[in-house]
Amino acid sequence: MPLLSLNVILKSETIMKTAVFPGSFDPFTLGHLDVLQSAMRLFDKVIVAVGYNLQKSGLFTVEERVEIIRSSVKGMEGVQIESYQGLTIDFCKRVNATFIVRGLRTTTDFELERVIAQANKKMSPNITTVFIPSGHEYSFITSTVVRDVLINGGDVSAFMAEGVCLTSKHEL
Repeated sequence: MPLLSLNVILKSETIMKTAVFPGSFDPFTLGHLDVLQSAMRLFDKVIVAVGYNLQKSGLFTVEERVEIIRSSVKGMEGVQIESYQGLTIDFCKRVNATFIVRGLRTTTDFELERVIAQANKKMSPNITTVFIPSGHEYSFITSTVVRDVLINGGDVSAFMAEGVCLTSKHEL
């Protein structure tokens, strides 16, 4: 088969590639947005999945986090935002996603995420984890840093998507 014909066949493939980008997103930062934008170049649809993590007490409610994400991704095609409880792979099955997107800032992130990805693969071999490094200009941004700055009355606008304004209602 000529190469041109193969390219036409591959590009006309009708299988939609859906990924889940899970996290607590407390709050959703420019680093998260950077990873999401990269993921959108790979997948037809990315579901940003805000998880209820019983081991973490969040600064923002899950509903507030969803609204922060909505504001951050305004105008982006192919992005869906949902919240969920339970295992991420179970959520992936419910929404027919075959990929999980995980952002990486450092090698420390990789070591933790690799273990989780391997456990997920063992439990659900048809779901693949894709690691996407954040851009170097965002690698220092963590939700923990943003929360700390916000709680102590600082300006977090440099860490957030344009148009996202976090209130100081959570200050000490």
